[in-house]
Order: sequence, then C-alpha cells, then structure tokens
Amino acid sequence: MSAKHIGRQTLALSYPPSFAGHACVVGKKEGQGPLRDSFDSINNDSLFGEKTWEKAESAMVKEAVSLAIAKASLSPGDIDLAFAGDLLSQCSGTSFGIRGTNIPFFGVYGACSTMAESLALAAMSLEGGFAAHALAVTSSHFCSAERQFRLPLEYGGQRPMSAQWTVTGSGAAVLSSSGNGPYITHITPGRIVDWGITDATNMGAAMAPAAYDTLRTHFDDLGLGPGDYDLIVTGDLGAVGTDILRDFFSRDGVDISQRHTDCGLMIFDRDTQDVHAGASGCGCSASVLCGYLLNGMREGRWNRILFAATGALLSPITTLQGESIPSICCAVAISRTLPA
Repeated sequence: MSAKHIGRQTLALSYPPSFAGHACVVGKKEGQGPLRDSFDSINNDSLFGEKTWEKAESAMVKEAVSLAIAKASLSPGDIDLAFAGDLLSQCSGTSFGIRGTNIPFFGVYGACSTMAESLALAAMSLEGGFAAHALAVTSSHFCSAERQFRLPLEYGGQRPMSAQWTVTGSGAAVLSSSGNGPYITHITPGRIVDWGITDATNMGAAMAPAAYDTLRTHFDDLGLGPGDYDLIVTGDLGAVGTDILRDFFSRDGVDISQRHTDCGLMIFDRDTQDVHAGASGCGCSASVLCGYLLNGMREGRWNRILFAATGALLSPITTLQGESIPSICCAVAISRTLPA
C-alpha cells in the first residue's frame, strides 16, 4: 500500500497544498448572526438581484468564486481544475454559477459534506501533480432547498424542534501547490453510514454516526486524539447531532467537548434567530470555513483544525418512499504551518 495511505482510510499529503485565497458570500439572516464580521459579502436581498431562488444561489457562487480567485492574486485562467457542487438537482446552482469562467469542472455531490469533499479532491489533484491551482466551492440557499426538499415556502408548514435552518451562503477556496498556508496535511474520506433514521427533519441524528465513524477512524489511523487539534469542527450536526456525537465519544472514555464545535451551532444565534436545532446546508460549513475559521488561522488563533463536514445523502424521492438516510463525513486536517 502507498506510504501516503495510513491505516484504514487516511491520506497523508507529501506536498501539502496551501489556501491561496478564500471567500464567503451570505444572505441577510446569516449577516445578522454572530459571525457577521467574518463574511466577505452580505446581501440583504434574498434574491441577490435575480428572478428566482435558484438563480440567486448561482449568483452567490459566482461572487464567491470571483472573490476567492482575486484574493489569491490569480485570474480564472490560472485555475486548472474546479471541484464544486450544491444541494440542487444536477448541482445546477454550481454549474450555472461557474459557467463562463472556462475553468475545467468536476461536479461533486456530498450533500452538506460537499465543501470537505471538494477540498479533498482538489488537494489530491495538486498532490498528484495534475494541477497547480484548484478551486473548491459549494453553496446552499434556504428558499431553493425548501422548494426542492420540503414544501413551498407559502405552505407555512410547522418545523419540529429537531429541524435545522438551511444557510443561504457560498464558500470558495483556491488551493495552490505552493504558498504560505494554511495547509491541508491529511484527508480522511468517509464511509456511508446508515443507522436507520428515516426522519428528514432530524438530520443531526442521521449524520452523527457518520461523523463519529470518520473522526474515530482519523484518530486511530494517525495515533491522535482530540487534544492534538486546537479545534475539531463538524458541520452541520446542529444541537441534536452534536449531543449524539459527544455521547458516542464519551462511551469510548473520550471527551471531545473542549475541542469540538459545530458549524451549525456557530453561524446563527439560536436564542434570537429562531433556527431551532441550528443551521444546515452546503453553504453553512463552507461559509464558516472560508471566513471565520481560515481567517482565525491566519491571525494565529488556531494552529491545527480538523474540519469534518457531514452530509445526509437522501433525496425527496427516497424520503417519500420511506427510505432511511445514509450519511457521510469527510475530514480535512488543516495546519497553519507546514509539519516539521
């Protein structure tokens, strides 16, 4: 087996790629939350000047990509590959947002884990020498997600307390084969985990087992523990999934609560913004990572972060058919400096 493959499923990068530029664009509700100062752009118009929610999501992608590339001091022509996706059918939010850039494009679907999955694939393409600059981007929009996965907004359906609020936001990151960091050093791709949860309004419970499986494997493969990271960030388990994840680890005699937080609990103020169990959506962890977390690393607030985005791999059809919800979690280890 390759020396780059450690343990069951963790990948060690010999030439860790650097975050050359990153940006996030969000909507009005997100801009009213506790992370407001970390976003590059806040638009108070939920349609982003467009005629439909889906076009609004594409507009966010286009803006986030443009900002991230500019912050990397590059042009679209310098980007060799793009890995991107969203929650909409055929990843249309992303493909319509990136069209016109002429960047070679790989469409990716990992539900809310898409940002971590895109980063992993982009980092591997740089590690393999197939690109010098690669783009990872994803998005979600509350209104387009509600239309696709649940009910029309006009219906005004009652949301149970286990439900999470889909973030209107997009995050984009440019990885480069050289640079001053932060760097991606390790990747632990996830396995599909399904514990039989069928309630589509309780995503945290469905995704928590996948988060536990990937994090547990990452620690075992590398001989590490929660204390080896300054921050372990999942996304988006929300309040329900966070409690379940921490309980799983406590049964192993491991307390992750001092190092663990969840993007779904960070982007909104649950006491004042009526988001029930927290936030969800591809744009949630992407916006938190490409703003608050990476900015904090550049400022020296954290040296090592384990970013573990989670996704519920359901569709409206499988939910109506009574299927359970398979879930996934991809973990990406990020270091402010290169390993010694």
